[in-house]
Amino acid sequence: MVQEYQSPVRVYKHPFELIMAAYIRRFPKCPLIPVFAGSEVVSENQSEDGAVLITERRCTIDIDAPRLLKRIAGVDYLYFIQKNTLNRRDRTLHIEVHNETFSNRVIVCECCNYTVHPENEDWTCFEQTASLDIKSFFGFESTAEKIAMKQYAASIKKGKEIIEYYLRELEEEGVTHIPRWTPPAVSGAAVARLQLLPPSAARAIPSALALDADYIRRYLGDLTPLQESCLIRLRQWLQETHKGKIPKDQHVLRFLRARDFSLDKARELLCQSLTWRKQHQVDFLLDTWHQPQLLQEYFTGAWNHHDKGGRPLYILRLGQMDTKGLVRALGEEVLLKQVLSIIEEGLRRCEENTRVFGCPISCWTCLVDLEGLNMRHLWRPGVKALLRIIEVVEANYPETLGRLLILRAPRVFPMLWTLVSPLIDENTRKKFLVYAGNDYQGPGGLVDYIDKEIIPDFLKGDCVCDVPEGGLVPKSLYRTAEELESEENRLLTDSIYKSASIFKGAPCEMLIEISEASSVITWDFDVCKGEVIFNIYHSKRAPQAPKKDSLGTHGIPSLGAVNVQLIDRSWVLGQDYSMVEKAFTCREGESVQGSHITRWPGFYILQWRFHSSPAYTASSLPRVDDVLASLQVSSHKCKIMYYTEVLASRDFRGSMTSLKSCHSGFSQFSNATTSSSQSNASSISR
Repeated sequence: MVQEYQSPVRVYKHPFELIMAAYIRRFPKCPLIPVFAGSEVVSENQSEDGAVLITERRCTIDIDAPRLLKRIAGVDYLYFIQKNTLNRRDRTLHIEVHNETFSNRVIVCECCNYTVHPENEDWTCFEQTASLDIKSFFGFESTAEKIAMKQYAASIKKGKEIIEYYLRELEEEGVTHIPRWTPPAVSGAAVARLQLLPPSAARAIPSALALDADYIRRYLGDLTPLQESCLIRLRQWLQETHKGKIPKDQHVLRFLRARDFSLDKARELLCQSLTWRKQHQVDFLLDTWHQPQLLQEYFTGAWNHHDKGGRPLYILRLGQMDTKGLVRALGEEVLLKQVLSIIEEGLRRCEENTRVFGCPISCWTCLVDLEGLNMRHLWRPGVKALLRIIEVVEANYPETLGRLLILRAPRVFPMLWTLVSPLIDENTRKKFLVYAGNDYQGPGGLVDYIDKEIIPDFLKGDCVCDVPEGGLVPKSLYRTAEELESEENRLLTDSIYKSASIFKGAPCEMLIEISEASSVITWDFDVCKGEVIFNIYHSKRAPQAPKKDSLGTHGIPSLGAVNVQLIDRSWVLGQDYSMVEKAFTCREGESVQGSHITRWPGFYILQWRFHSSPAYTASSLPRVDDVLASLQVSSHKCKIMYYTEVLASRDFRGSMTSLKSCHSGFSQFSNATTSSSQSNASSISR
């Protein structure tokens, strides 16, 4: 594969003639370049008027390579041919270099240009390009390529230092000005010969596409020569091929960093993102997006000054945000636009802070407060919406997050992290800092990254932040399943959720087979009508297949709502099956999320039963006559909508020794309440 290099424009604030006097001092040998063993002039030709001087040198390079590789190659030194064309009239120096050693195996080409700055004739510009193509090298092609690129990068970095070193040397000798070349009187024949000079001797004005090295340091940061080359080449490619708005250099650089400066990979990712931005009109989002009133009240996030490094600071009180309510009320697309508008605003703030602080700032810091996080935040459609948002952000806004500070992480956090972390880039995950409890206070905590006067008051800081309080979104604002389906958002359809009617004496039971211990059973259900008691049982024995429509003989053909019962009549609680969760009551309008860590393989039964008197037990089976009687009394009917999922133990990373279940009230006629019950594994020994 051909390796290419393109330098930024390096500007010397000295006249061209003085730069040339400094440049010529690096020959025949430069002590500042240890690998440059020496050079000799092979030929030298000058035009009759003295304006053009063409010098050809043979340069010896003592490459820093393993001795074994040198012995295999059979050489101690590498030889290069350098051809310099100095045009004193046009004030340009054009340099061409190619390798003489191994020219049938390796092709090295380099072109450099010293020219007058197009806007200041007393300044000098320098540009260079190079390419390396190793066709074969005794089976060590990859090694040779790495050594060559390393040596070349080192010499590039030294280039400006060398010129400045010899400029100082000239100044110490009292040479601070060299007069420009003036033409003598020449004949017409001499002028004709000058017109026949090769194109390489023509004046090379720095490309308008090129970037100034000082600009890169000021606005983009310190880059290696090869990284600068990748940026310039990708930028040039965009200007030559892309139709539409060209992204800013800071944005292009983010894609290169995200792909470790692999030009081809970064170009592919950037092209896909530019297409996405055009399709969704993202460039106009900040001007066209109007935040719904519901988000203004319940989306608990806001920008708040900056961190100690000048990065914009975004604060998100995720634990106080009703993610389920926002998804149910607004839909996934609205939340995605909200997140994109936040990111676009972050990019704008990065540019502003770069100007204010005088240093390149390309990313921001996000502070996430998880106080209040519970199993409600693991509502499956909400998590799916979050995963999609993460996918969009990772694909189109790489390297925009500088640091993520996660505070007051509860024990349920590892489960949420397990679900979302696979979609987060590894480089991004390294920027996460997690603090449990009050660990964020004191040395090593927030004060290391954020000034105390900017730390929010709810985190014991001095700043009063304009972050909405959040809370539960009123259920009256929820959209119906039909509305969501019409927008091709199927978060509430039967493909995810199932509904069941529960009668007195006819519970709803669901069987889950677990093949390995430490798997996690998760559930999420809404009580649409009535009150139910929820419980979980475990058995080593598989329940028998239920009979089909056991009530059909009583002349009731449409009993699809009557539930299948899995616990056999002959089973004895404590012997044939055991209770692994403490039962709790859920009332109408409540939404319940929870999880259970399985201690043994076997069969687990999730049961919802009608809330009746304490004398009723789960082990007693209903009679057909009882069910028929209950159907005649509407008050003896409950309805739920539920979803369950199993996380295999091998798919979970993190501690789950104490996950919590919670259920929250959503009745618009009463104040919302939240309570929680500890989720415990069965204490019965097996």
